[in-house]
Amino acid sequence: MQLAQKIIIADDHPLFRAALKQAVTQAVPGVEIVEADSLEAVQAAVENNPDADLVLLDLHMPGTNGFTGLVFLRGKNPGIPVVVVSGSEESSVMKRALDYGASGFIPKSSPLDVIAEAITTVLEGEEWLPEEVAEGVVDVTEEDQKFATNLASLTPQQFRVLTMLTEGLLNKQIAYDLNVSEATIKAHVTAILRKLGVHSRTQAVIAAQRLCVDPPKTEMN
Repeated sequence: MQLAQKIIIADDHPLFRAALKQAVTQAVPGVEIVEADSLEAVQAAVENNPDADLVLLDLHMPGTNGFTGLVFLRGKNPGIPVVVVSGSEESSVMKRALDYGASGFIPKSSPLDVIAEAITTVLEGEEWLPEEVAEGVVDVTEEDQKFATNLASLTPQQFRVLTMLTEGLLNKQIAYDLNVSEATIKAHVTAILRKLGVHSRTQAVIAAQRLCVDPPKTEMN
């Protein structure tokens, strides 16, 4: 295994980031760790560290809900493997994560030695899922896969606007929050609809919500 590997840990819970750091250090001696607490921070971390060997990504952080962040990150940075680390531990969620481009899925309830094993496995070029995950879980539909591909074509700012649309914000509210003009937001929305292949904001929101995952009732044990 190469020396001085670099791993980005993306989770908005400081305590769980600390636990992940411990597992990463155990799995990869001498590793360089970069931390992020939102999707925007992950994007910046990847841009500033294009030589990163792995991203450990929570499904539920500011700026993303479910697979949208994973799809967007993989689309913009296909050379960096991503492992989802989440409290959403249903087999179907784990399988869909791999279908959307993740190299592995680590339940947050996993002990540190299992997390370390998963990280090592993915760094060696293999996929990792918990042993108990059943085979033959329903695959992602062709329609959802097409939408995921279209979603990955958005620019970072367009993705941010789409996320805010799914939160029910109006153009004027989005413009205020992003400190741009309402006309700029209207232009972004037009581009988003074209890239996603939909005809209205409502259709865009409904399509994006198919990639969402209900947050676990308790993120940490």
